[in-house]
Amino acid sequence: MHHLIYRAAERVPDAPALNWVDRNMALTAEQAVDGLERMAGALAHLGIAPGDRVLIFAHNGMDYLLAMLGTWRLGAISALVNVKYADDLAYYVNDHRPKAIIYTHDMEGPVKAAAATVGGVAHLVCMDGPQEGAHALPELLAARFAPPVDPGDATAIAHLSYTSGTTGKPKGACLAHEPTVTAARCIGERLRIRASDRSFGPTALSSSYQLVANLLPPMAAGATVNVMGRWTQATGWDALERAGATVFVGNPVVLAELLEESQVRGRLPSPLRFGLSGGGPVPPTLRKAFRDTLKLPLVESFGQSEIGGFFALGFPELEPDDGKLVRVGPGTPDKEVAILTTSGTRAPIGTVGEICLRGGFMAGYWGRPDKTAEATRGGWLHSGDLGSIDADGYVTMRGRLAELVTVNGVDWFPRDVEEALAAQPGVLLAALIGLANPAGGATPIAFVTERPGASLDPTVLKAAIAPLVPYNIAPLVIRKVTSLPMTPTGKIAKATLAAEATAGEAS
Repeated sequence: MHHLIYRAAERVPDAPALNWVDRNMALTAEQAVDGLERMAGALAHLGIAPGDRVLIFAHNGMDYLLAMLGTWRLGAISALVNVKYADDLAYYVNDHRPKAIIYTHDMEGPVKAAAATVGGVAHLVCMDGPQEGAHALPELLAARFAPPVDPGDATAIAHLSYTSGTTGKPKGACLAHEPTVTAARCIGERLRIRASDRSFGPTALSSSYQLVANLLPPMAAGATVNVMGRWTQATGWDALERAGATVFVGNPVVLAELLEESQVRGRLPSPLRFGLSGGGPVPPTLRKAFRDTLKLPLVESFGQSEIGGFFALGFPELEPDDGKLVRVGPGTPDKEVAILTTSGTRAPIGTVGEICLRGGFMAGYWGRPDKTAEATRGGWLHSGDLGSIDADGYVTMRGRLAELVTVNGVDWFPRDVEEALAAQPGVLLAALIGLANPAGGATPIAFVTERPGASLDPTVLKAAIAPLVPYNIAPLVIRKVTSLPMTPTGKIAKATLAAEATAGEAS
């Protein structure tokens, strides 16, 4: 994966390759190569060798990017954990047993506590300078230790990409250099990314979505990669403008904020040409607003940590047909996507079943052969998501199999209700869960948050969506809340929402 920067440096050594917008710190392709080589030398000096795990626990920044690249350069494995999981860091350390942890200074407490609890961590490396019991990364880099010969093993595992843990404890998906690089090239071609593009991603670098959307495809094209650590609606819009971003890679939450801020200012940050969404389904209302209000394509992607790519990906073009805004897009050329029935056979066109993929996915879950076998049975990667494929080959997601809500013997797809609610004036976010009903099945409860200045009436909302969903919604309960629990990748944390709702019912 690091060879993508090498090739860019050969073609355009002085072109901007990496930019940390919070500090206005940029590296050309040639400087990025020098930086990753110095990082590799520093890690090799500490004894990091092929196959060793290097845990990066930090806020977005330039050292984060170089630590990833330097780890790959050694043939070692980068393991990324979101800093929002500081309280659970010992779980991740115990799971993959890193030889070194590279961290930002404010994470000293959680890092040292996790390392002491688990044991076996040979080195702590602080990005920001000396700390007791830790190496200072600036000093290691200044020493310019020579790295060993590049192993050049395309089959080696490069990246440990943790799942979000929505259906159990997070698992580390092992992504090899190949086929992840091939996937990145295919994604770049689908999105028509060129060397003149400037991609901008404000979400956490620990997300596998950042890897396959904002990092590797632009690197493969020799384009500029922008990362941001502290996004807010107004400062983020300003940063997009300053960076001259042409591609905005975000989740539905930050994309909605881009829409709102652009409406306030009366224009888009120039010269943005499309938005790319991942991390959760995009409400058709958001795609329609991008099309009609901003005149900007909003490309939807559907991926998982286990792929190192996407199940489906749209095109950077406007969709004139409202009825097709719910579709994600077709699979990419390097992979085969199919809808399988519960018996493992292909479902007919247009029929809902499990979205599955073969032809390039993870090598397996780290240390979990049983979970690997379950997820890859029959040679297919099973997503656990339900959807369909139409005659055009486009995938439409319906929701997680585990999130189906059975009401009076009828399976409800939460997305049907959520999107109907999201289309109502004043609704900002909506999430449907099912609470166990003593009589059997579940009671469907929809939680909604209000847009600023709105005042929602649940009774009015329920009447408004009744003709829009294919269910008898008499049992539906709608509740207004001030906020919804979110995962670090911007998804609504439905397991947390259900647990809180269950606790509330019991109290």
